[in-house]
Order: sequence, then structure tokens, then C-alpha cells
Amino acid sequence: MSETYKVLEVEKSQRLDKYLTEKREDLSRAQIQTWIKEGYVTVNEKTVKANYKVQPEDQIVLEEKQPEELDIQPENIPLEIVYEDDDVVVVNKPKGMVVHPSPGHPNGTLVNALMFHIKDLSGIHDVIRPGIVHRIDKDTSGLLMVAKNDHAHQSLAGQLKDKTVKRSYVALVHGDIPHEYGTIDAPIGRDTKDRQKMTVVTGGKEAVTHFEVLERIGQQYTVIKCVLETGRTHQIRVHMRYIGFPLVGDPKYGHRKSIDTKGQALHAQEIGFHHPTTNEWLTFTAAPPKIFTDTLENLRQSY
Repeated sequence: MSETYKVLEVEKSQRLDKYLTEKREDLSRAQIQTWIKEGYVTVNEKTVKANYKVQPEDQIVLEEKQPEELDIQPENIPLEIVYEDDDVVVVNKPKGMVVHPSPGHPNGTLVNALMFHIKDLSGIHDVIRPGIVHRIDKDTSGLLMVAKNDHAHQSLAGQLKDKTVKRSYVALVHGDIPHEYGTIDAPIGRDTKDRQKMTVVTGGKEAVTHFEVLERIGQQYTVIKCVLETGRTHQIRVHMRYIGFPLVGDPKYGHRKSIDTKGQALHAQEIGFHHPTTNEWLTFTAAPPKIFTDTLENLRQSY
């Protein structure tokens, strides 16, 4: 399957990999760069490098790379399946589990567990992420949609791109947020000083997070509900740090001294989407893990 794009005047001079990443939000920039290098992308019927600056009227063709034979071993890892039918699975990912294999995490991932418990998974886009439509960080717990076939994958990915999927999180942050409600509309991109981090940056990708205060604990902590309008890498963690209320336990964006919650105190508690086949609106919820609720209870008793 291939897609063709025609560059507009307002889009000129962007790097090719950045241009395509904005067109295809379901693909990572690294993945786009690999496909460009391997010749799956042409500009005016010629192969170019990822840093090629697109020009008005350029005809860009993206030929989707077909999934390779999987080399991932199914693993009998306990998995909380919240919902399953012929098209979709909703799982409650535990804190500390990586979503898909990577150089530093070749096994023990959600994908390894899915391949044991579920026999059919979609194979669109990437050999190491069968069924995975979206991700949450290793130390973020909560709900994820998983596609069991390519039709479901395309539908769910399309809903994410169109911002019609409802994703809400509960988080514990440092500080006393003075407002009951708020919206953070600040673009996110790679931190030029630390490539392992994301940050609010001019020219970054659009990122919008809505939040609501659920509880204040003394003047030191606030429990909030966050609703994602976009789904950028580390979005909630970056946005809350940006406005001065970093997540408790966050080793990358939080305070140096914080409560040990085994990573950021963030849980994807609700997800809603249209079923890929029936178009029925489905909503699922999952309670935060024990370490999250225990931390809240301990703080309440302290203040």
C-alpha cells in the first residue's frame, strides 16, 4: 500500500522525515527515517535522504514496508484483559512493563505477553509491535487498545489521528495547583540538550492536555485528571513540568527528591473509542495500581 503527498507552499523547506512524521502520526520519526534509508520513500520518483528539504509541488510517495516474519517469542506473562472480541483487545498494562521489544528490552514486554494470550494480532507498520496502536511509558500503568487485525488497526489509528479517542489519566503532582481546571497548549519536541528527553519547544508538534483538579493534599500535592487531545511522547509529564507541577516519582522530569512510586505517578484510567466494525462507542476504566492508592493514603494521613 502506498500514499502520495503533494507539498504545499506553506510546508516548504521542512526536512522530509519531519514532513512525513506530521502526515503520519501513527509512525515514529525513527521509523520514517529507516524507511527513507531503505528506499520506501521517493520524491519526484527519486530516492533522497531524510534531511532533504521538501519544496512546493514535490510529489512524495510513501510505500509502506510489509511486516517481516516475526521473531518475538510468546511469553506466559500474566495479563489483565479488560475486553476482547474478534477485532479489539483492551488491556490494563501493569506499571514497570515495556509495551514492545527494543534493544534494551528484548523480552518480558506487553507484546510478548499478547502473543501468548492472543493468537491473532495486526501486523501493520512494524515487526516488533504487532497489534500495538498506541503506547504508554514503561512506568505508566493503565489501559491500551490492541488491534487483532489490520482493519481494526487502521480504524483505531485513524481515530487517534482524528483525535476522537478519549484518553484520560489520573496523576499525582507536586505543588498546589491554584486552578480547578486548565488547558496546556504547548508544542512538544526533542530536547536538543538531552535527546532522551522531550520538552516544550517552538516548532514542536502540537500538544494539548486538559486537566481537572480532583483533590489537594495539604499544599504539597495535587491529584489531577488529565485528558489528552493529542498523544505526544511523555506529553503529560512534559506539560505538567512546564507549568511547574511535575509528576511525583518521575525520574526524568520530576524533582530530584520525590516519593518513591517506582516511576511517575501516572495511570491511564479511561479509554473510549468507536468499535472498528460496529462503530459502537465503547468506554473502559481501570483503577490505579496499589502503589498509587497507597501513596495517596499515606499522604492524606500526613497532612
